[in-house]
Amino acid sequence: MTETDAPRQANMFAAMKRSARLLFVASTIMLAACQSIVPKGPGPAQPTGPAKPTGPEVTQGLPTDTARHRVALLVPTSGPNAGVGQSIANATTLALMDIKTDKVRITTYDTATGAAAAANRALADGNRLILGPLLADDARIVGPIAAKANVPVISFSNDTSVAGSNIFLMGYTPNQSIERVIGFAREKGLSNFGALVPRGTYGERSGNALLRAVEQAGGTVVSMQTFDRTPASITAAVKKLQASSSYDALLIADSGRVALQVAPIVRKNGGANARLLGTEIWNTEESLAASPVLRGAWYASVSDGLYRQLATKYRTRYGSAPFRLSSMGYDAVLLTVRIAQDWKPGAPFPTARLRDPGGFAGIDGAFRFNRNGIAERALEVSEVGAGTISVVDPAPRGFGN
Repeated sequence: MTETDAPRQANMFAAMKRSARLLFVASTIMLAACQSIVPKGPGPAQPTGPAKPTGPEVTQGLPTDTARHRVALLVPTSGPNAGVGQSIANATTLALMDIKTDKVRITTYDTATGAAAAANRALADGNRLILGPLLADDARIVGPIAAKANVPVISFSNDTSVAGSNIFLMGYTPNQSIERVIGFAREKGLSNFGALVPRGTYGERSGNALLRAVEQAGGTVVSMQTFDRTPASITAAVKKLQASSSYDALLIADSGRVALQVAPIVRKNGGANARLLGTEIWNTEESLAASPVLRGAWYASVSDGLYRQLATKYRTRYGSAPFRLSSMGYDAVLLTVRIAQDWKPGAPFPTARLRDPGGFAGIDGAFRFNRNGIAERALEVSEVGAGTISVVDPAPRGFGN
């Protein structure tokens, strides 16, 4: 993967209203990341190994049921990212079981053995929609192949450079979480912003997102420093930040694990009273709440409320914890089933339906694809407390038109 898929909106969210066209209400669900990298942990516990999908709805090989919509799932089920890919595949199975639909049949194709080969097999098997792939590089390969067959691709990558044409992205992008948390900070009276961003594409995109978000919110960026994640580089960046100007809020645009290393240095070098801010990838680091130096920090991300229910159900069925990205597989199925209500089996997928301005809903809350094919998400703002993380500004339920 490349460094942006997993480390590889703010004012707009305030205007959002409930939408009557959301895909499924939360009660239905309850019933039942230039280079990008996949998060190394699932949340509470790392899966001990790739669990095999069970149940009749997700199959390997050539589908034979012509009465159902044929949908391909392209994820790595072997190789170094097999745990993430299998977790997504298992979540699609859970979604189909929860919905109890007989209209959609999902066939899984392993991209680790070659994204082009997987895409060609999926198209030869008659699939009219592709969910995945996970990696940005694979999406660049699969997109043109699928486009020749008039088949849309809903990728789980968050590398916005691959979106467009027939490729839609469901991945969580840092610019949206940064816009959201900066907007919230401005509402709370903070105006002077500093930033520490890692060298590389993720950091570059995060820095640009910060500049845009602060300008739109009417604040000032007083200093932005880069680092390469080594202790010496982090310390040097913090000291440059201290020397250049003062700030009352500081964005640490990296993972929660890195934030745990950076925060103590910041507190001892000019940032003792600054409000620390994070991005969406802080959401996967549970040890944040155990750090006194991060107490009071804010970050924006998708809601975990329904995800926790999915994770419990997943552990019961598969005996291991899912990766956090598994929810995108679940939500991709919800979206597909919704559109399948007006989709004739064997006919081309009605791609225009993906651009419904009212959006869709799922485990990760409300989302919609913008004109560039990138998922805009309704995000919540959380605060790190003493041993707990609490929501201080809930995510909007939907989108206004």
